Amino acid sequence: MKHGVAFRKFSRTSSHRNLMLRNLVTALFEHEQIRTTLPKAKDTARLAEKIISLGKRGSESAYNRAQAFVLKPAVLPKLFETFAQRYAKRPGGYTRIHRIDNRTGDNAPMALLELVDNPRDFKFEMTARAVGRDLLTEQLRWNSPRTVLNSGVDATQSIAKEVMLSAREKGELRPSTRINLQKVVKYRGSSALKEIGKRASAWVETLLAIPLQQKKMQIAADASAAAKYKAQTSNYVEKFPKTTIRAGAAVPGDVRSAMRLAKGAIARPRRPPRSISLPSPARYDSQTLHRQ
Repeated sequence: MKHGVAFRKFSRTSSHRNLMLRNLVTALFEHEQIRTTLPKAKDTARLAEKIISLGKRGSESAYNRAQAFVLKPAVLPKLFETFAQRYAKRPGGYTRIHRIDNRTGDNAPMALLELVDNPRDFKFEMTARAVGRDLLTEQLRWNSPRTVLNSGVDATQSIAKEVMLSAREKGELRPSTRINLQKVVKYRGSSALKEIGKRASAWVETLLAIPLQQKKMQIAADASAAAKYKAQTSNYVEKFPKTTIRAGAAVPGDVRSAMRLAKGAIARPRRPPRSISLPSPARYDSQTLHRQ
């Protein structure tokens, strides 16, 4: 009977396994973001949560227990000062696991294990980019790409309004993006709104600059193809565009699904909607800028 047998063994002895997990927890506290296999990340997160709870307790016995667990004494001041202040109002959930690509060779599933609200928070950065893309798509719904390019998008004011809305209320962001936004700023304070607004505005500027760069590259490619065409009698391959987007990638303002983008022109045409509530956003790419 399997009584008292719990957790993963990792094909190691108990001493080797415990030392490996202690090393991973120490590395997580030192760098606040590590990359390891998914099973190791799950067991490391379980132990890291307990050690951070000891740091929040702040007693002498908690300090001795944490000192006996971590492998580097230099991590202890960071645990009992930095992490204790950062997670003072957070009741739990101090770690986050992101599934990433599989490892080359044995195809083992890899994961990114990080501490919540760290300076390089992966979810905070991805949420800021999603907010910037949604705000740009909403502006393209009512304005032309050239108008949006000249006026820009103010993300800070929109984020302050979206935080106060619920998931079912209508706003400039999608419901999933609004939920993620409220999660990442819940325990960060008022400064998080300014920080995520700054990152969202920076990503909007990046999205606005991509079609302009593609247009410049397309003009240069067309000029080079024209020069080669004059030198050669028949070369039709050089006349094809050089700067098309990846297959299945959506440009800002494109609301089609990934499956329809991957199928391209061979997809079955969609039936027109019965009722039109909002205008469709204009696609923002080098072709739409070239037409204006």
